[in-house]
Amino acid sequence: MPEQDVTVGQLLLAEYESVKGEQKARIGFRDNLLYVTLAVVAAVIAATAQAEQPSMLPALPPVCLVLGWTYLVNDQKISAIGLYVRDDLGPRLAGLAGHGHGFTTFGWEAYHRTDTRRRSRKAIQTVVDLTAFCAVPLAALIVFWSNGGVGGLLMGLSVLEALAVAGLASQFVWYARAA
Repeated sequence: MPEQDVTVGQLLLAEYESVKGEQKARIGFRDNLLYVTLAVVAAVIAATAQAEQPSMLPALPPVCLVLGWTYLVNDQKISAIGLYVRDDLGPRLAGLAGHGHGFTTFGWEAYHRTDTRRRSRKAIQTVVDLTAFCAVPLAALIVFWSNGGVGGLLMGLSVLEALAVAGLASQFVWYARAA
């Protein structure tokens, strides 16, 4: 069996396919987290209403925190992959092809970022993310607190939950500004 040489260009293209595959998988996973969050929120609210037990509402913040953080981390990795392809992998491949800085490989990676509505879409997406993962659990805590009769331990726990949700909200805003 003859030995076949693998070129650096082939390795870089294989790496491109690999990171784009990871990016695609992360996009699907990230997007599904919004639907999972909506389903969990609906289930907890329905169960709370049916049982007429507002004391069940503090179950929402921990779930929204975990799902929201997972969403945020995946979103950041999706952006990081795009940045890596634009700023590192593409230029190395262009250099191997004998093209200088005027040649753009994987043009879509940069082109779609020039859309004039990109900034407004990012802002709207941030509002959607903040609503799903932060405003809803905070609203659940407000309803819980307004029903009175909350014991000291549950009150303390719910305040910690509110602080954690506020921390997650700040991370959403910070990542949105950095993107």
